[in-house]
Order: sequence, then C-alpha cells, then structure tokens
Amino acid sequence: MNNSLLTKTLKQKLEKSETDAFLEIFDIREPRDTGALSGVATAIKDNILYKGHHASASSKILENYVAPYSSTVVERLLGAGAVIVGRTNMDEFAMGSSTENSAYKKTKNPHDLTRVPGGSSGGSAAAVAEGLVPLAFGTDTGGSVRQPAAFCGVVGFKPSYGAISRYGLIAMGSSLDQAGIITTSVQEALTAFNVVRGKDVYDSTSINIDEEVKPVRTIGIPRALIEKEGIDFDVLENFNRTIDTLASQGYAIQDVDIKHVEKSLAIYYIVMPAEVSSNLARYDGVRYGFSAEADTLFELYSKTRGEGFGDEVRRRIMLGTYVLSSGYADAYYRKAQALRGVIREGFDTAFGAVDVIATPTTPSPAFKIGERTSDPLAMYLADIFTVPASITGLPAISIPAGTVKREGKALPLGLQFIAPYKKDLSLFTLGQDSEKII
Repeated sequence: MNNSLLTKTLKQKLEKSETDAFLEIFDIREPRDTGALSGVATAIKDNILYKGHHASASSKILENYVAPYSSTVVERLLGAGAVIVGRTNMDEFAMGSSTENSAYKKTKNPHDLTRVPGGSSGGSAAAVAEGLVPLAFGTDTGGSVRQPAAFCGVVGFKPSYGAISRYGLIAMGSSLDQAGIITTSVQEALTAFNVVRGKDVYDSTSINIDEEVKPVRTIGIPRALIEKEGIDFDVLENFNRTIDTLASQGYAIQDVDIKHVEKSLAIYYIVMPAEVSSNLARYDGVRYGFSAEADTLFELYSKTRGEGFGDEVRRRIMLGTYVLSSGYADAYYRKAQALRGVIREGFDTAFGAVDVIATPTTPSPAFKIGERTSDPLAMYLADIFTVPASITGLPAISIPAGTVKREGKALPLGLQFIAPYKKDLSLFTLGQDSEKII
C-alpha cells in the first residue's frame, strides 16, 4: 500500500470509527526507507514531538504549538520505515487515567462506547484496539500505557527507565516518564522495541538493556498488594484462574513479600506532582504556547495558566508546589524518595527468589465515562498495580487475559508481568508463551 492510499484508507476508517482516538491525521507524502517497520502505519501520542507537526499534549496552553524537532523515538521509527500517520488523544499533559482530561475530546473504549479507554495514552490504545493502526506509541509515567492497554484488550509495554530515550517527549515527571509501546501482539511490541531502544546522546539517562535472555521459570505473586479492599472480585478471580493456568503449564508460582510496596501509590502521588510543578513552570505565556491578554506580568502568568491548564493539571501543580514548599519538602517529598529506594530494594530481594512478578494490570475493567471525574482519589486507584514498576524504574508488560461481563458487554482484563531492571527481553519471551496459554 502506498503512503497516499494508506492515509486515505485511515481517513475512511476514522469516518466510521466512534472512538475519537485521533486528534490529527498527517498527510503522508515523503518516501520511507525499508526496515523492520517498513510500511507499518504508526500513531504517536500527542506529547511525542514530530518536526513540523502539532504537539499539544492535549492542552489549550499548547494548542497551536508545532514541534521544531523530532523526538528520538520518531527519528528511529522513521529510520526503520514506519509510516507515522497521526497523533492520538490523551489526558492533558498525561495527567489522568481515562483520557477524559483532554482539552479537545473524550476518547471512548472500542469495546463499549459508554466507557473510558483508560489513560493517559487512551487514544493510542483505542486506535490499536479499533484496528485503525497496528502500532501506537504512548508514554507511561505511572501506568499510562499498560492501564489503557488492559482496558482496550491489547498489549502495552513499558521498558526499564532509560531503555527508550525521553528526548523529544513533553515532560510530566522526569524521573518516571517513559515512552511505551501498544500493539496487538507481544511479537509486534518486541519488533518495535528493538527499533527504538538503546542509548541516545541527547538523553543522559538513556541506557542499553541486557541482551541475555534467561528462561522464566518462577512467577512471584505479591498477595499483600493484590488482595486489598477495592479490587473487583471478578478481576481477582480472573487473575487467580490465569495464574493457575500458567502453573498447569509448568511455571512455578510463589508468593512474595515486597517491603512497603502497598505504599507505592502514595509515594507516586507525592513525587509525580512535585516534578509536574517543576516541569510545567515553563508554560508562563512568555516563551511559547498560549498567552492571555494582561496588563501586568503577574496577571499574565495567572490568566495564562488559569485559562490554559485544565482542572486536573492545576490540581497536580498545586499539590506538587505544596509538597516542595519550605517546611514540607522533608516531611513529604524527601521521605517519599527515600521510601522509593526501599521499595526498589524490596523488588531486588524478591527477584532473588523469582524471575518475574505478576499482578492484574488494573483493579477493575474499564469504568463508565464520567463515573470517576468528580472523585480524583477513585480515579487515582486505577494505577495501583502499575505504579510500583514506575517508581522503581522496572520494565513491565500488560497482555490481554480474559474478559468480564458488564451490562451485556465483554470488557477486557490485563495480566501484568514485571521483570528486573534491564531484563526487558525476558518479558517478551514470557509474554509470547502466555499469549498461547491464556
């Protein structure tokens, strides 16, 4: 399929789609080199820069921003022959678990249009689940690739921190942000990962992962984390049934105790807003982006940020400013960072006994649009199983694992595997085997 025909076909698909996954379809004309992704239609989240194209992070404050350079992810995709066909909807500045916080559209779940696709990479997950593209890239700060992948019944992969360059990603929480991959199969995710991974001179935190792939034989289950109040009964039942199936195929299952892992969500919602507060200070109405009419400098800052940012972004900026303020930084931020290290050590200890750790990807199936918008704490709980891998920088993958019935609709569930740092490739081996088993 030539590029112009590909774009025309995608536009025809979008006209029939009701998910509102895309913000913009790119007009593809330039030829592509051959490579591992030659001719593969690929979508990118609205916070991944592609030179000459809009990148708004689904925020009014960047509504007309055009990227002056391309991210390393985009450069490597283009170098492998991928055809980047458009940008996908997201929660504003990647802050949210439902893609309801976009300044432009609310993306819907292809399995039930009354439900959310997850977030913040909900547009990317919905686009893959709907069949609009076979490959999409998102970003994962606390679960923003894995959680929507689970809600939409597709594969979502977050690498070890640094395994994919962050150069050219619009920052949210810099010690947490990672580009991630959404596809319909584990093999496709591996192909894409091999294209974009590796060190980058433009990102000092980038790393090379271990190339050695050891067979996964033992799977650890953190019962203290997953058997908590607030987890849907049928989600837990499905998880246990899936683990039993893996055990019947020869995997050894072992309960593990990860010290303080149950505090991961609380730590995340201290560290992440603090970094948000710092990163989003650059949007002041002076340097770039939206600028409100004002008579004084203070009024310019106030009106620009008040009108340009949505409710959730303002909420997290205020929370982050508070935990970093004089008299509170020691009590909150530094204590959270210290405990973050303790949890990382807990994972290291657990990995001395097991090869990977498994949890449900989410505590519930996709919830209704509007169901949790008035209750931020209930919304934040959607990330309870994905956040531990994020705050520790560990690689994790979500694969489809059964469904549950809600109002006559079969809603997808996800199974998450977490591997030791730099052992990303073991997740693909296990993931491909698990696809056949479950």
